[in-house]
Amino acid sequence: MNILILGSGGREHALAWKLAQSKKIKRIFIGPGNAGTSDLGTNLDINPGDFAAVKKAVLEKEIKIVIVGPEGPLVDGIHDYFLNDDELRNIPVIGPDKSAARLEGSKDFAKGFLTRHKIPTAVYRSFDKSSLKDVSGFLRTLKPPYVIKADGLAAGKGVLIIDDIYEAGKEVTAILGGKFGTAGQKVVIEQFLKGIELSVFIITDGKSYKLLPAAKDYKRIGEGDTGLNTGGMGAVSPVPFADHTFMEKVKNRIIDPTMDGLLKEGIVYKGFIFFGLINVEGNPFVIEYNARLGDPESEVIIPRIKSDLFDLIIGVAEGTLAEKKIETDERFVTTVMLVSGGYPGDYQKGKPIEGLNLVKESVVFHAGTKNIDGRVVTSGGRVLAISSWGKTKAEALEKSYSNAELLKFEGIYYRTDIGFDL
Repeated sequence: MNILILGSGGREHALAWKLAQSKKIKRIFIGPGNAGTSDLGTNLDINPGDFAAVKKAVLEKEIKIVIVGPEGPLVDGIHDYFLNDDELRNIPVIGPDKSAARLEGSKDFAKGFLTRHKIPTAVYRSFDKSSLKDVSGFLRTLKPPYVIKADGLAAGKGVLIIDDIYEAGKEVTAILGGKFGTAGQKVVIEQFLKGIELSVFIITDGKSYKLLPAAKDYKRIGEGDTGLNTGGMGAVSPVPFADHTFMEKVKNRIIDPTMDGLLKEGIVYKGFIFFGLINVEGNPFVIEYNARLGDPESEVIIPRIKSDLFDLIIGVAEGTLAEKKIETDERFVTTVMLVSGGYPGDYQKGKPIEGLNLVKESVVFHAGTKNIDGRVVTSGGRVLAISSWGKTKAEALEKSYSNAELLKFEGIYYRTDIGFDL
């Protein structure tokens, strides 16, 4: 059958790379895709947020399953759009409907859900303009630093960690005043949890789920986790501290209660759930939910799936996931992200990329690239992810870094300490 993957980043390239290995797929379309995905299928010049354009492509290309990569279309209701359209309603969308996507689309909803179902998370309170006067009083009940979150999607910029109580109050006022647009109509303030973070993923058909490999990503631009936040500078899988004992706690305290909570609230969730967790003295707490796979985590967890990923996709589409099997590669996979000079601030696009043909023993996943006049050029802040396998983390990292040295474009930058804290 023909499938459509919506999105243009490293996550979507990794999905296309893995799904291209399935004998059950006839053609893969990626909308809009990038220079890397064009080697695995057919790129379509469509915006995933333009549902009418997606519909036109689905009908023209005889698409039978749509896999949604980024969160925006899910939060905006692309799944609901298909269900409410006579020509589309029988075409499965892998990704939650608007109601279920609130787990990512609204921090206030997610924290309320966690609290209702007694799932471990930080103490919090939500505020809007009408309760602004109560912010300073709540801040005084917490110890610094203070975690301030815009309620809605803010392109990865809506979470602030502030040491000074007065600065924290000012930021809440600024967010409610429009700093992040409509994403900041509410603000969540929560207790800071000290520990080490990791990302856990499941795929679910709304009844059962399969656990995917866990990963740890690195968000800060600078060595030693310093500097500004980014979309992710690299990742490692498996996570050494996420052993059987820890993952049993994750299953029993977090994943199973989440699935039970969705059922109790009448929310049918079909797709991936990303649990952003923190290990606090051996106990997992939820920092956030995401309604899709992570990036750059996809570039390490997908290469560790040995079985046919499309079997799991079919299981979600048909509600038969419980019957499916997943086989995981025991080896480490690491990815190192090569980014444009100036990122996550201002950067230039259109820089020619050299050395792609020199890479060996690694896979290059394209995150922000385009083909222009037969040349691969940069078209984003995060440009390429170099993913490698190894019996040890060190072996995998050595391959990623040795191949990173072969790749060249003007202003190239990457962190040389991915995995430093493991």
